[in-house]
Order: sequence, then structure tokens, then C-alpha cells
Amino acid sequence: MPTSIIRRKNTTRHSLSDSMHPVLRRIYSARNITSSDELDYSLRGLLPYQKLKDIDRAVPLLVKMLEKQKQIIIVADFDADGATSCALAIRGLKLFGANHLDYIVPSRFEFDYGLSPEIVQLLAEQKPELIITVDNGISSIEGVALARKLGIDILITDHHLPGPQLPDATAIVNPNQSGDGFPCKSLAGVGVMFYVLIALRAALRENGWFKKHEIAEPNLAVLLDLVALGTVADVVPLDFNNRILVSQGLARIRSDCCVPGIKALLQVAKRTHSKVRSSDLGYVVGPRLNAAGRITHMSLGIECLLCDDPQQAFKLASELNDLNLKRRDIQHGMQELADEEMQKLENDDDLPFGLCLYNAEWHQGVVGILASRMKDKWRRPVIVFAQDRDGLIKGSGRSIGGLHILNALDTISTQNPGMITKFGGHAMAAGLTIHERDFESFRFTFEREVESKLTIEDLQCSLLSDGELIDSEITLSLAEEINLGGPWGQDFPEPLFDGIFQLADRQIVGEHHLKMSLSLPEVKNDFEAIAFFTLDDDWPEEVDHVQLAYRLDVNEFRGRKSLQMIVEHIDPLNLVQNEE
Repeated sequence: MPTSIIRRKNTTRHSLSDSMHPVLRRIYSARNITSSDELDYSLRGLLPYQKLKDIDRAVPLLVKMLEKQKQIIIVADFDADGATSCALAIRGLKLFGANHLDYIVPSRFEFDYGLSPEIVQLLAEQKPELIITVDNGISSIEGVALARKLGIDILITDHHLPGPQLPDATAIVNPNQSGDGFPCKSLAGVGVMFYVLIALRAALRENGWFKKHEIAEPNLAVLLDLVALGTVADVVPLDFNNRILVSQGLARIRSDCCVPGIKALLQVAKRTHSKVRSSDLGYVVGPRLNAAGRITHMSLGIECLLCDDPQQAFKLASELNDLNLKRRDIQHGMQELADEEMQKLENDDDLPFGLCLYNAEWHQGVVGILASRMKDKWRRPVIVFAQDRDGLIKGSGRSIGGLHILNALDTISTQNPGMITKFGGHAMAAGLTIHERDFESFRFTFEREVESKLTIEDLQCSLLSDGELIDSEITLSLAEEINLGGPWGQDFPEPLFDGIFQLADRQIVGEHHLKMSLSLPEVKNDFEAIAFFTLDDDWPEEVDHVQLAYRLDVNEFRGRKSLQMIVEHIDPLNLVQNEE
């Protein structure tokens, strides 16, 4: 599908330092940064917890549980955000002196999402006084009702968008619930739990808890490595508040002050913790942690994050790495089948605006990744389904700008009662369950709903570029400054540049990657570039130039640093012949 490169408009008036590299000033300005204060990621810039709705109900509840040393059980989600939220809650509450803590994370293959009635029945055997949900719970109406009926208090900590009815929990801390005045609506589940711990520490400090029980008042910054991992892995927008959390967490990892599990996950992926970036959390650590919940059970990932023995943590991380390799194989097979299905659609009429795919052989834990890949490839909202049980199929959806996929599912559910048995999520990602017999009717309804919201222009593939660089700007030093200028991520993207380069040489390396040597007119320097998972077998015979969209990166090999251009998009050109 053709891709256009659109350059970001730099219209923001700013007061950034003149000592800053002019390219960085341009980059920040295009991201609406108006002053250096917005790049100060010290903890003093964090938003205060007081504006979180129900925080004044959640904290006394937790204080009571600590004072009476009651049994507390954490119920986690089965993704990286859920795993880090769970590990954070357990580590944090232990720092405050909690002695009766346990957790459970439902298997996606055995239970419904969140605090389901089945999970409550299972937990009731342990007689907990309090259940804390992390990264889930806002849609668990029936499960919460059963727990309250059994006399169990419920504290929901979540960030997912609520439905029209809230569960009858003892307290709900979720910045996205109606009436919540907390300015940052993009906290991940792990960020919400971190704020609960901040508020709890303040209350315990005020009532003399730490002195009375001879507990050293904890520095909660020691938990920010977990917060950073969960925030980046869940692909929430990196607004200023989230950038503080991620930046501080990355600093701890780089200084070897992280939990052994995170360091071990970096080691098995052959990454150096002292040079870790936000992209490493999102594309290296996160997938390995997520593999547990996708293939077997997320308790393996949580145990890795809770482990304090480096050797045992490495063993657990190695198991997670093996699961991730298995996940890749499964994903590859599913991708081939999906591509075959798309070829059939292409041979028929025009592709629908929204895509729904289902195969009874597909793996339920991998449909979200496949939906994301298909969305990127075809520039359309995509829902991929896999078989569940009892005649049901579970789907995972990913959307593009212009379509709020959760609202779309809500509309379909309202207009077609019974078609969707349950659903939830965000604007760009959602999950749902339907009856297998209803797949074709759902697909038709989804296609019509998407078509009513999107235009042809919305489906055009485009890349936002930070503009062209001249030869004196394409340097190792600028690449290093950009690396340090993050954290980059969702809604605060890593800088992408574009330009036309002379092609001096090209070769395939590692069977799947295109390595190139490039230059600019009248410039002696050659620039090394690599386009991952890109081949040149469909290029025209005569190619002397390439138009690129690329990132500047630092390649380090045997202690030597060099500049490398990471190519995101490439168009082969034949400019010399055209001039003739």
C-alpha cells in the first residue's frame, strides 16, 4: 500500500535553550514543548495524588488492613501492565509492613477477564478481607457484587474506560471514571497503583505508622523500574506525567537499581541494562513478559518480577524468552493464514474499511499481536478472533486514528442486543467475546459501523517526519542527544527524518534485512543504513537513489560506537536515468 511522508508543522512558539541542538529544538517544538520545564523529568514535577477520585476511600481501607494484618489478595490482568502492577502492589505493600499478601492472575484460557464470579468463588476459600484489582476490575460488575455479598471488601485500581454501570466496589481508583479530577487520564494500570501507594505512604507517615512499627519509611522511587516497564509496554500516551515516571524508571535500570527480573530479561535479550531506552522496554522486555500470559500463565512473569535472587531471576527470564520464541513461531503461522485470507478479499471487491478475521486454529493469546500487525499493514481497524469455549470466540481489536474502537463496539452492542456478550478496552485497542455463530453478522455490522466513521483519507498510509537533515546534522553526536532526549513513545514519538540519498551499495544481511551505504551530493561521507525485514527482490533493475524515512541510532560493536540510520520506509529511485 503506498505510503506518503508528511512533515510535521513546527508552529509552536517556545522558549527552549539556545544551547540545545537546533534539530532537537525543532523536534520538541513539533511535539508542543514550549519550555525547558516540560523536559524536567524530576519527581517534583509529578501530579499530586489528591485529585484522584475515591483515593480518600481507598487509603483508609488499606490502613485498616495493615493495622489488623488482614489477608489481602491481588487480582492481576494477564499482560505486562497487569504483571508489573501486581509485582508493584506486592513489593510496595510489603515495604509498608503487610505480612499476609497473595495474588492470582486468571488464565485467559480458563477464566473470563478481570474479577469474574468464578475467580471470586476460588478466592473465597482463602477468606480474604480485601481484594485489590490491578489493571482490571472496572467492568467486573458481577464479580464485585458476589464478593461484597460474601463480605469481602474490594479496591479496584484500573485505567480502562468504564461502562455505563460501575461495580459496587468499596473504592474505585481510576482516573477515567466520571467525576475524577486527576489531570493525567493516560496512566497505565501500574501508574494508578503507584499513586495509591504514594497516597498510602502519606497517610501512614501522618499517623506515625513507620515510627510505631520501627519500619524505615520507604522511598517509593525504588519501584519506578516496574512503573516504567508497565507504562511503556501498555503503549499508553507518554504525556508529561508519564514521561516523568518512565524517565525515572529508566534511570534506575541504567544505574543497576532495578529488580533482578528486569535486568535478567534484558540479559536474555542480549541488551545492556546501562544503555536501556524506552524502546527496549516496549520491544524487548515487554514481549518476553507478555509471552507468559499469551502462551501459558502470567504467574511465571510475575514471579520473575518478584524474584530477588539474580540466578533464579535469570532462570525465569530464560523460560520467558523460550515462550517468546514459541509465540513468534505461532504468530508467523497465523500471519501466513491471515495473508492468504487477505489475498482472497483483495481478489474480490474493494477491501472493507474494517477487517474481521477468524480461524478456529488460531491461538487465543496471539490474536492481539496479529490484529496490530494487520492494522499496520492494511491501515484499517482490525479485529482478530480465536476460538474460546462453549461456542464462544474471543476477539482482540486494534484501531487507527479516526475510529474510537470501544465506542464502535458500544454502538454495535446497543443497536444489536446479544450480539456481543462482553467487551472493554480503550480508544485504540479493545477485546470482546461473541458467539461463533454470530461471526458473519458481526463482521458485516462492524464493517458498516467503521465505514460510517472513516473516510478514504483516513485509510491512507502516512508517516510523520521531523523533516530533512543536512549532512552536517547526520552525526553520531545528534543520535546520542536524541537517545538521551526521551523517553520517546506513544504520542511523544521518537524523531523520524526523511530525505533522498545516493545509493552507493546494498546487500542482504541475516537473510531478511537490507543494509545500504548512502551518501548526499557533493559530500564525501558515507552513511550506513539498515532496513529490517526488507528485501530488494522487487526493486527495478536500475536504482541509484532511495527516498527514506529513517531514525538516527547508535550502533555499538566491540566497544566502538558508530552512526546508523534505521530505515522505517524506503522507495527505490532511478534519478540519473530520469535526468538523461
